[in-house]
Amino acid sequence: MAEFDPVAMLRVLASHRVDFVVVGGVAARLRGAPLVTQDVDVTPSRRADNLSRLADALEVLEARLRTATEPDGVAMPFDPSLLASAAVWTLVTKFGDLDLVMDPAGTGGYADLIRGADELTVARSPDLVVEVASLADVIRSKEATGREKDRAALPLLRRTLEVSAGATG
Repeated sequence: MAEFDPVAMLRVLASHRVDFVVVGGVAARLRGAPLVTQDVDVTPSRRADNLSRLADALEVLEARLRTATEPDGVAMPFDPSLLASAAVWTLVTKFGDLDLVMDPAGTGGYADLIRGADELTVARSPDLVVEVASLADVIRSKEATGREKDRAALPLLRRTLEVSAGATG
């Protein structure tokens, strides 16, 4: 199993000029929520040229399809048409787990999320700036999933949102 390195993963996506929004637990962490996560969730733009850049980035990341029976992944020939064919891709990469979530629950996908996203610097690296979903959008998506682990995180996320709104208001 690869050591989890979300910064390296995001750096590869950014260096390939992939248009994406960080969502899920990493987005919440970047927004100040003290959550622990072991994967990176991103919502990429579905534009064909973007999916082509994403396919190139996945090759560099040595991405493999993660399944319940194959946690180390199954080799896949990721190409733009294949990437466009599914709503979610659960992948393992040389830097850990990466989930491509085309339309996170409760959202309209990339076009919806990018409106509330902000460019944030990752790991105090001025050369690594990515679009990160708003905490309100992370909450909206987690509310819509109905999964127990997401429901359990909601009080902490809501409190983080209240604190951050108080700090800016």
